[in-house]
Amino acid sequence: MKAIFKKYKPVLRFVFLFLGAYIVLTATYMIYLELSTGGKYPPDPITHLVAVQSNDLINNLGYSARILASAHEPTMELYVNGKFLARIIEGCNAVSIIILFISFIVAFSESLKKTLLFILAGVALIYAVNIVRIAALAVLLYKYPDREELLHSVVFPGLIYAMVFILWMIWIRMLNKKTTKNV
Repeated sequence: MKAIFKKYKPVLRFVFLFLGAYIVLTATYMIYLELSTGGKYPPDPITHLVAVQSNDLINNLGYSARILASAHEPTMELYVNGKFLARIIEGCNAVSIIILFISFIVAFSESLKKTLLFILAGVALIYAVNIVRIAALAVLLYKYPDREELLHSVVFPGLIYAMVFILWMIWIRMLNKKTTKNV
């Protein structure tokens, strides 16, 4: 049994670190959501900020955008040129994607400084791209409302997940360069 653990130690380390980070971060996020319901910034402060920043970007693109807290559900309603286009919900804030990203990086962690710097840079990039994603999606939904299903369910989720995958590959490549130098 000891030989099996030794043989698969790198795999087991990855699984335990990934699952551990994922569970801790997800539980922390769930507690945050519980504590922030019914607060000053509906549906929660992060989603509210994402909605505000997406709204500002749409306005800077030359459209007249506005957001309103929904009276009926925990969402922000997004209007472009007076037309209701979308609901910005908790799932739109990219936190779940960021949790997945961080969990993977932690599972392949290296030095604390390098890992934290990559996580901070990756989180900032994912957050910023998510704001651009929401703004671009809103503008495209305004111009092409008949393409909603394709844009919302395929194109834009695919782009953000592809970007996270590329970040993971960059991280692995950075680790492989160090391993190759040490051989």
